[in-house]
Amino acid sequence: MDVQAPSSNRITIMLVDDSAVIRGGLSRILKTEPSIEIVASVADGAQGIIMAGKHKPDIIITDIEMPVMDGLTALPQYLKASPDSKVVMFSTLTEKGAAVTMKAMTLGAVECLVKPQGGQGADPNSEFGRYIITLTKNLAPKKTNAAIGASSSGTSSASSDESKQSLLSPKGPLVIRNNPMDYKGKPSVVAIGSSTGGPQALFKLLSNFKGFDVPIVITQHMPATFTRILATHINQNAGVSAFEGEEGMRLEAGKVYVAPGGYHMLFNKNGNDVTIKLDTGPQENFCRPAVDPMFRSIAEIYGSKVLGIIVTGMGKDGLKGSELLVEKGARVIAQDEKTSVVWGMPGAVSMAGICSAVLPLEELGPWARKAVLG
Repeated sequence: MDVQAPSSNRITIMLVDDSAVIRGGLSRILKTEPSIEIVASVADGAQGIIMAGKHKPDIIITDIEMPVMDGLTALPQYLKASPDSKVVMFSTLTEKGAAVTMKAMTLGAVECLVKPQGGQGADPNSEFGRYIITLTKNLAPKKTNAAIGASSSGTSSASSDESKQSLLSPKGPLVIRNNPMDYKGKPSVVAIGSSTGGPQALFKLLSNFKGFDVPIVITQHMPATFTRILATHINQNAGVSAFEGEEGMRLEAGKVYVAPGGYHMLFNKNGNDVTIKLDTGPQENFCRPAVDPMFRSIAEIYGSKVLGIIVTGMGKDGLKGSELLVEKGARVIAQDEKTSVVWGMPGAVSMAGICSAVLPLEELGPWARKAVLG
């Protein structure tokens, strides 16, 4: 029998949704994990604000459309009442839902969960069930590690030794490559990988990219519809021209191309032009789009003339692709642990000793700008 971790070490979660069925389903999934505790479950944003101030939960999972007060209106008040909480939006896979969710990310939400279809909403062994437990652990890694240490060797049905290990922050000194800025020649393309917390990071990073004379390609782990809305919000929030990638679209200097949900974004070289090739091959790192295939493809075309950037996200997607880039003489930089929502992807490349720099988010953009524009 598993020993429950001390409450102070458990990940505290508040659920906000006007559907009691939805809240019940989420609770049943999350309660299968001993390191998680549901501290409040309420039906609208107004109640959520009160409970956020009372419980200061680590994570708030909130619906968007609710009576009395919707999730978008409540979001700034959640963070005012509990500044350290991480807010996850629970959205439908529709254009309206995607647009509102992306707006929420500009206001401080760190991730979106797409409401599951059919009967998997309360199944901890479904893909959705496994993902939401992994997500909550990654959003509160210090508490997760403490809870693992306090529990017995047994695990819940939704957890595994492998997933636990992936939650542990890498230890040991960072190894930075010796010649980060005296690289001979400028990049001909910037390639960026991101996941959990990525939209916020991308808005800040890309705001430094105005006037770039090279194309920028991005893989952000997101479903279809959401990636198109992400490109629109990059336009609005970063002030650079951004597009969801399309088959045959030509890469142009100064423009941003976002891999569309459901496709790996690869590239072809046609004479002097580089065009986008969309691929529906197998998922990599449990994702499509994934960063690794984009990095492999861009490396084959541009070789050493790539600047790779890895920002906040779960898992290790982008590590193998980054290693290939560095083998070809390109540079890779990563977001540091302190400013990352989840230091999985940037942590993996940082600890591999292949980065030219590991920097706070606010310093990544200026570093890249100096590398591209001199």
